[in-house]
Amino acid sequence: MSGFSARTGFPRTWNPLARALDERRQRGLPLLDLTETNPTRVGLPAPEPALLASPGAFGYAPEPQGLLPAREAVAAHLASRGAHVSPGHLVLSASTSESYGWLFKLLCEPGDNVLVPAPSYPLFEYLTRLEGVEARTYRLPRAHGFGLDVEEVAAARDARTRAVLVVNPGNPTGHYLHEGELEALGRLCAEAGLALLSDEVFSDFAWDEEPGRVPTVAGRELPMLTFSLSGLSKVAGLPGLKLGWTHVGGPDVLREEALARLELVADTYLPVNTPVQLALPGLLAHAPRFQRALLARVKENRRRLLQARPADARWDVLPAQGGWSTVLRVPLAPGEEATCLALLDEGVCVQPGYFYDFTGGAFLVLSLLPAPEIFSAAMEPLVRVLATSG
Repeated sequence: MSGFSARTGFPRTWNPLARALDERRQRGLPLLDLTETNPTRVGLPAPEPALLASPGAFGYAPEPQGLLPAREAVAAHLASRGAHVSPGHLVLSASTSESYGWLFKLLCEPGDNVLVPAPSYPLFEYLTRLEGVEARTYRLPRAHGFGLDVEEVAAARDARTRAVLVVNPGNPTGHYLHEGELEALGRLCAEAGLALLSDEVFSDFAWDEEPGRVPTVAGRELPMLTFSLSGLSKVAGLPGLKLGWTHVGGPDVLREEALARLELVADTYLPVNTPVQLALPGLLAHAPRFQRALLARVKENRRRLLQARPADARWDVLPAQGGWSTVLRVPLAPGEEATCLALLDEGVCVQPGYFYDFTGGAFLVLSLLPAPEIFSAAMEPLVRVLATSG
């Protein structure tokens, strides 16, 4: 007996890439980091600090769902995106990760499972396991542009499945949910009694417009219980202010029962601090300025990458529709990790596809957030190393 729960027994052994990156940093060698996704470190506009200096900042009003003016600000933000919702159907938390924990408590008994997409960001295994819940993956077929295939979802389900999780748009694949996919998923969820959890933290960051795209499930009349998650971390580029929100939707009876139970869960924790709630209207008013700057950065860096790719290259930039990242398909040899290590030797840091559970080929994942001078400087060694692959 170790005296610790099995839920926290995650592997802690560093892989070769992590060891090589640490050694490079210990030696003080230069690094062009194309894994940087922290919006506060890449020169994007920030709001005025005075927004947090509210006269009521030291007050305390323990509202389980969050202060009403803060929820009204979120509802106004969603309305600006075409989703008209009631502030009474919103629950504030300290982060989307915390929201996931609350939702797994709400929906699952220990040993139940939720269906999560693959490839995707490698967070859900940790969040589910910490709640005593299993994460079962359903594949996003590359033949569908990594879009949702409801048959894959249905095949992953078993008797203990309680919810389906979608990431819209996919991270890092950048594929948005489309109306036909949502309709098919809605039928499956309604028939099987499953809830839908829609992670929409990157939904504001579409690179273009397209008919039939689903920006959010919030405010939609759908036949199943729905939870739409987002927050300040991505919407306004403010991960340090720790505020997320969940919109609860679906049939009236299910929605009201879910809200009543979530209120009790939230009242147990009361995690959202007063200053950020009071500042939320101003912080969300800043969001469009931040988003314009970020989208300009992302689009320009992607253009640089496409321009740097030689016409006869044996690697491709995969199509995508939004988000902060891009995915490269690279030759199978010498492999993802070997390619990442070779790039690191040249001073360029990227992520291997296996971090995100890509299968059926070899892939690299690059952030499109780095400053233009860093991203541009990385193109020559990136193209040179990839030219030796295959």
